[in-house]
Amino acid sequence: MKPGSLRLRLLMLATLAVSAAMILSAIGLTSLFGRHVERRIGQELDTHILQLAGNLRFKPDGALYLDAEPGDPRFERVFGGLYWQVNDESRAAKLRSVSLWDSELPLPDDMPEPGVTHSHDSLGPDGKAAFVHERRVILENAKADRPVRITVAINTEELETLKSGFATDLVPAVLGLGLLLLAGIWWQVAQGLKPVSSLGSAIRDIRSGRTARLSEDVPVEVRPLVDEVNQLLGAQEESLSRARDRAADLAHGLKTPLTALTNDVSRLRAAGQDTIADDIEDTALRMKQIVERELARSRIRNSRSHQKPVSIAAAAHGIIRTLARTPKGEAVTFQNTAAVDALAAVNPDDLNDLLGNLLENATRAAKSVVVITARKDGKTVLVEIADDGPGVPEQLLSSLAERGKRLDQSSGSAGLGLNLVAEILSAYGTEPDFSNAELGGLSVSFKLPAGG
Repeated sequence: MKPGSLRLRLLMLATLAVSAAMILSAIGLTSLFGRHVERRIGQELDTHILQLAGNLRFKPDGALYLDAEPGDPRFERVFGGLYWQVNDESRAAKLRSVSLWDSELPLPDDMPEPGVTHSHDSLGPDGKAAFVHERRVILENAKADRPVRITVAINTEELETLKSGFATDLVPAVLGLGLLLLAGIWWQVAQGLKPVSSLGSAIRDIRSGRTARLSEDVPVEVRPLVDEVNQLLGAQEESLSRARDRAADLAHGLKTPLTALTNDVSRLRAAGQDTIADDIEDTALRMKQIVERELARSRIRNSRSHQKPVSIAAAAHGIIRTLARTPKGEAVTFQNTAAVDALAAVNPDDLNDLLGNLLENATRAAKSVVVITARKDGKTVLVEIADDGPGVPEQLLSSLAERGKRLDQSSGSAGLGLNLVAEILSAYGTEPDFSNAELGGLSVSFKLPAGG
């Protein structure tokens, strides 16, 4: 099946099915009405036959005459659409209605049993199709019984008029019923697909970290799908947890060799081997950066929940307390102006990595001031970290978050590459914005989903 809207496909199929059903129903009802009319007309013709048979008399000379004609006025009008005819078989004489004028009704060459009504199609005196009922009766006469053939016919044009009138009246009713059925089907489809739509919303909540599992409060028909998705999420979390543990083990395993390299650097410097010491220190620093970066990336990829909303001000305060005890941080004034209601719906570790990297870089580059601001802006929280350092040339701002880019290569500071910051923000559907601050240094701003 081609991709597209399931609701639209269901409604299209329902429209086709209802339309076909309505058309077939209209045809069927018209046909049933036609047969009902034919039966009703047949009963009327039989009634006329009985009236004619009851009013047939014999003159003294044995000639047949009609004592009283049927009262329908159509018999009295020439080509009035309703005709009767009596054939006296013994004398080959005929009696007929005024409506026949000087013509007669053609009869088949058969000999019906007395008292049995035959019906067939024929032509009226005006050449139009006619529906005919005939009956052969035996009249008692003093001399001998006389067989006569009584025939009554009606133009089928009247039947067709009745049928077409019924069909015309039926069309609006069928259309109204079809629209009512389509409205009911639309409502039923909407209600039936509502659990599926809610599943999409629930999966978005899982992806954004607001929930960890699909709710089991769903209809029975959708429950197997929910169970399978929850089992898949559980299996994935278990697999990702093992991956995190392996990454942590790898990091711990590399700490000892990196510490040993640091000690070797110290010994080499003491021995006057500054060039070799600088090379080893640079290599060790790069290895440490790679390990820390990959550990952070592993947590970003594998984090499945954002827990409760996190305060930007509180997270920044904890990091600032640590930085303030560093040699560079002691010479810098930190201004934490984050609003109290600036709560972010993020993983606390992700937030600490974001603020830690950016505040550390700002501290390295700052002359005397580092400012962090955060305010709620609708469904997001806008965070900005700025310093009064030398800033970054405009042509280099767009490349700060590239892989391997370090602030010491562009502004004289030291720190990790900002591509990790960009990757963390990418997990939340946003990205950092780099500019030169009014203080003179670098300004990094970004948005996070608001919590609370």
